[in-house]
Amino acid sequence: MDDPADATPWSGFSSLPDGYRAVVLGSSGGIGSAFCRIVKDDPRLGELLAISRRDDGFDITDEASVERTAAAVAGEPIHLLICATGILTAGEAGPEKTLRQISPDVMLDTFRINAVGPAIVAKHFLPLLDRRGRTLAAFLSARVGSIGDNRLGGWISYRSSKAALNQIVRTASIEIGRTHADSVIVAMHPGTVATSFSSRYAKNHDVTEPDAAGRSMLRTLDGLDRSLTGSFLAYDGSPIVW
Repeated sequence: MDDPADATPWSGFSSLPDGYRAVVLGSSGGIGSAFCRIVKDDPRLGELLAISRRDDGFDITDEASVERTAAAVAGEPIHLLICATGILTAGEAGPEKTLRQISPDVMLDTFRINAVGPAIVAKHFLPLLDRRGRTLAAFLSARVGSIGDNRLGGWISYRSSKAALNQIVRTASIEIGRTHADSVIVAMHPGTVATSFSSRYAKNHDVTEPDAAGRSMLRTLDGLDRSLTGSFLAYDGSPIVW
């Protein structure tokens, strides 16, 4: 069972520079807004840029929108980047239970938001990370995107889109690592979080409040060694098989 709940207080990032600059994409969502609430309380934070479709018209599926947003925040280097966007399904019927339920349009829309969009974010935002010191970037993935851990089947579009995201993150980490020697870029599974995103499918899972999940992920990010860049990790830092 996934349970990222942790009563340990989070006192802020110790591995990022004082006055660090943070960007949260998808800041109006359940987990994205939790990240923003928590990071705002970090006394070492310099600037937090909370960006969402609802509040800023940010469209992760539109490269022009992503490029404009990246250009608008490019004045100073970024030290923390969190991409907290994603959908469970683009169809009203929910994730597929069998191959018979595959809809090409639903699958393409799911990939567009869960994989292509984050790839565009990586293209335009990761080069803005500070080249002079430690930086962290996390893209929200899901354990069901693991191919090796797939024992139940189903959820084909969602599983596949998250597997694609994991490959995108891995590849991006290699390229960015050549110019940003102290960058750590990972795909992270948040656990089953009490949001509208997962409410219909949380039965039989330990469900955690967004702020608890956010603290767990931020604590994990803060402690990641550079050697773990490109990894697929759970909220507590435990590795997930590809």
